[in-house]
Amino acid sequence: MAFLDVPAAAGTANGKTIVLMHGKNFCAATWGGSIKALSAAGYRVIAPDQIGFCKSSKPQQYQFSFHQLAANTKALLDQLKINNVAVMGHSMGGMLATRFALQYPDITDTLVMVNRIGLEDWKALGVPYRTIDEWYQRALNTSANGIRNYQRNTYYAGQWRDDFEPWVQMQAGMFRGEGREQVAWNSALTADMIFTQPVVYEFPQLKMPVILLIGDQDNTAIGKDAAPEALRSTLGNYAKLGPVAAAAIPNANLIRFADLGHSPHIQAPERFHQTLLQALAAETQ
Repeated sequence: MAFLDVPAAAGTANGKTIVLMHGKNFCAATWGGSIKALSAAGYRVIAPDQIGFCKSSKPQQYQFSFHQLAANTKALLDQLKINNVAVMGHSMGGMLATRFALQYPDITDTLVMVNRIGLEDWKALGVPYRTIDEWYQRALNTSANGIRNYQRNTYYAGQWRDDFEPWVQMQAGMFRGEGREQVAWNSALTADMIFTQPVVYEFPQLKMPVILLIGDQDNTAIGKDAAPEALRSTLGNYAKLGPVAAAAIPNANLIRFADLGHSPHIQAPERFHQTLLQALAAETQ
């Protein structure tokens, strides 16, 4: 399990550690701007590549579950002798961060979700099931052009800048050359995990403070393209999903970015990180 362990900037240490959990189409490295901002604010930052992703092992046979990925992360923290953390997850990482907080509430001081997918249960709403083989064939067709178009429309609310391109190439690069079949297979297994293992029903069990950061222009919904047209247009409406999620969580602080999409920490990093740090500071007062 590859990971980044970045200390607080010199002279700023506040004694707190935050664990960053990446999304399905992301890596620990995608948190680069957030790591710099959090380190400068005094946090030790741990950012793993989850098993099956990026620089970590990509097993041929593995039972992917959010419970297992949470246990892997806890094992990493145990190895590093870290006993209390804030946990921040983006996209799929928000589902994992929620599972981690539910599984290890005694060490989770604060849970932060950034445009967490799975704020709705797509299968229960009627999105058709795709087999793992179908997900695998789709993953094999991954291309930089397809990634770029998807990111423009979903991550950045129709905007595009040159500084977004490295994240396109990072994802596309994993599907090129030797090993692409294993990358695609793990991608298929984790897509099935996301679709079949909702965590949304357990929001009322979260006892720690929860910060929910939402770009309202996001429209992410797994399997939306396979849904009937009438249903498709209703899925991934984060402007509605954010408030509903916050209402289900006992101690939630909902912060909305009306003009941002799925990746607000990349689309508007200065505004996002200022807001994040203020929200984290408020939880410790």
